[in-house]
Order: sequence, then C-alpha cells, then structure tokens
Amino acid sequence: MDTFALIVTIGVALGFTYTNGFHDSANAIATSVSTRALTPRAALAMAAVMNLAGAFLGSGIAKTVSEGLIETPHGTKGMWILFAGLVGAIVWNLVTWYFGLPSSSSHALFGGLVGAALAGGIGVIWSGVVEKIVIPMFLSPLVGLVIGYLVMCAIMWMFRKSNPHKAKRGFRIAQTVSAAGMALGHGLQDAQKTMGIVVMALVIADVEDPGDPIPVWVKIACAVMLSLGTYAGGWRIMRTLGRKIIELDPPQGFAAETTGAGIMFTTAFMFHAPISTTHVITSAIMGVGATKRVNAVRWGVAKNIILGWFITMPAAAIVAAVSFWIVNLAFL
Repeated sequence: MDTFALIVTIGVALGFTYTNGFHDSANAIATSVSTRALTPRAALAMAAVMNLAGAFLGSGIAKTVSEGLIETPHGTKGMWILFAGLVGAIVWNLVTWYFGLPSSSSHALFGGLVGAALAGGIGVIWSGVVEKIVIPMFLSPLVGLVIGYLVMCAIMWMFRKSNPHKAKRGFRIAQTVSAAGMALGHGLQDAQKTMGIVVMALVIADVEDPGDPIPVWVKIACAVMLSLGTYAGGWRIMRTLGRKIIELDPPQGFAAETTGAGIMFTTAFMFHAPISTTHVITSAIMGVGATKRVNAVRWGVAKNIILGWFITMPAAAIVAAVSFWIVNLAFL
C-alpha cells in the first residue's frame, strides 16, 4: 500500500474535521451569543472544550460511517476514493461557509463518499444510506421543530407568573449549561464521523483489521482538530443562525439548545445515526420562534437554508466524483 496515499488521506480527513469545526461552531453557540448569555470568545472556548470531551463519549457513529455506507474499497484506488470524498465535502463546506448558509457538514461528507464511490466503481450500501442518512435527514428537522415548539410552550406555561426580567436573567445563566450540552453533542456526533473515515483508511492500508477498536491517537487527532476548528469560529453562519431566522431571547435560546442537545444524544446512543447538528438546531430555533407567532420566524431565510439542505448531498457527490476522476488521471 502506498504510504503517501494513506498519509495524504488522513491529513485531508483531519482538514475536513477542522472545516467542520469552524462551519458548525455556530450550531453550538449562536443562540447563546445572540441572547448575550455568553461573549463570543467565551462561547467558542467553551464549545471547543466540550467538543473535545464529546469526541470520547462513544464509537457507534464512527462504525456506521466506516462500515455502513459504502463497501470498503481496497488498494491505492480505494484510498483515492476516500480522498476524493473528503475533497467533495471540504469544497462544499467552504462554499456554504462563504455564503453564510448553515448546511450540513455531515451530509457533505456522506454525499462526497457516495459520489466518489460511484465514480470509482465501488458498491454503495443503499439500505444503510437510506436508513442511517436519508430518513434521519427528513425526520430530525421535523422532530426538532415539534419538540422545540413544545419545550418553549412548556417553559412559557411554567414561568407564566414569574417576573420577566428575573426569568430572563435566570435563563441567561441556564443557557451556559444548554450551550455546553449542545457542544458536547456536536463533539459526540461530528468527531466520530471523521474517526470512521480515518479507520476506513487504516483498514484499506492493512494497518487495522475491520472491526478493530478505534485507535486512541485517531480519537485524539479528530477531537483536537474539531476543537481547533470550532475555536476558529464561523462568524458568517453564526449571524444567520443567531439573528436572521428570528431574534431570540434567553428562554427561547435555552429551549432551542436543550432540544438540539437532547435529539443529538438520543440519536447517537440509541440509533447510532449520524444526524446533522445543523438541521437539528436550525429547526429547533424555528419551532421555538413559532411560539411567539408564526410570522415571527423569517421563513424566507428558513426556506433558503432548507434548500441548502436538499442540495448538499448531490452537490458534494458531484464535486467528489470530479475530484476522483482528476486523481484517477493523475495517479492511477
């Protein structure tokens, strides 16, 4: 096995994790920053630490990514298929970051993998793609919307007789906890996705056998890169999530973050489903906002975001396929 191909692929995988961190840092902290519960720098530092911790909480999602979506490719060609899939994901992440669209890094990665596999003539496990990616892609935003709405309704009912200023101050403090939970869930979900890719690269290179536990150095490298990316911060997307969908107050921010974190932990531990943290928090913000009045949510912005969700997987797949053909011409 070409060691150069292995090193390049692992390097690009860690690069993807970094872009995932700064692309998705908004998911964890935009609501806390927009309600002034936390300063941007404090929020980013907290999110980076919690991302690091979340990366060590499980390995079910890494297993889904490494074994459940495409058949494990072999040889140098297999390594370049992984490389091309990662390039597709990184390019799409950078495009959506530039335009401030909170699209899903996870779906960019899955789209990239599928596109590169198809271009390289590797089998795609369509049942795994449908069960673990497509169905959660449609269900998680609906669940986020409904639960966000219900959680906010419950908060409004429970605190209906309390002093509004005191309640807001209390929720501002509570938001530091809910934002930490959101960041922990993000680490649990997103660091594992890259771990799955690195493990796949190690299996292709015959360094690891299928089914072996994830090496500790892989966990640490992925967790650290995600944290560094998070600390770099994606301010463009933060503005979209924190301000453009709806002006949030602290109780709403707390409700949205609690909803998002709850869904991420449930899907990771119960179903090993790699859901999109972006989809969950965005839909939770919409659900929470709709309790004010339905037109309080800027549905035009929401529509653009949702459109971005639908085109992410095909767009990343196309970029990955083109990347594979270029690599194929150059190296194979």
